[in-house]
Amino acid sequence: MARQHARTLWYDRPKYVFMEFCVEDSTDVHVLIEDHRLVFSCKSADGVELYNEIEFYAKVNSKPVWLSVDFDNWRDWEGDEEVELAQVEHYAELLKKVSTKKPPPAMDDLDDDSDSADATSN
Repeated sequence: MARQHARTLWYDRPKYVFMEFCVEDSTDVHVLIEDHRLVFSCKSADGVELYNEIEFYAKVNSKPVWLSVDFDNWRDWEGDEEVELAQVEHYAELLKKVSTKKPPPAMDDLDDDSDSADATSN
C-alpha cells in the first residue's frame, strides 16, 4: 500500500511556525526535526501509512525529543493579551462614562440640626 500525506495545517508568528498534522487515532507516530527539515509519519486508524517531509528555508532551533508540552498546565498567552486589552478598554469606557456624568446634586438644603432637635425633644 502506498503512503499518503497527512492533512497538514500551519500558521506562523514572528519567531515561530506551527504545524498540525490532522490524523485521528494515529499509531506509530514518529516526528523527526532536523536543522532544515521535518519528517512526520504515522498510521491512521484505518491502517493507512501517512508520511510528510517538509523542507525548511532556514535552519530551525529544534528542542530535545524528551521535552514536550504539559497541556494540563498550558496557557494561551496570546489569548490572555486579548482578554487584558478588552478589560482595559472596558475600564476606559467606564471611566469615560463616570467623567461625563453630571455632578452630584448639592446637599446645601439639608438641615443637620433637624435630627439633633428631634433627638432632644424626646
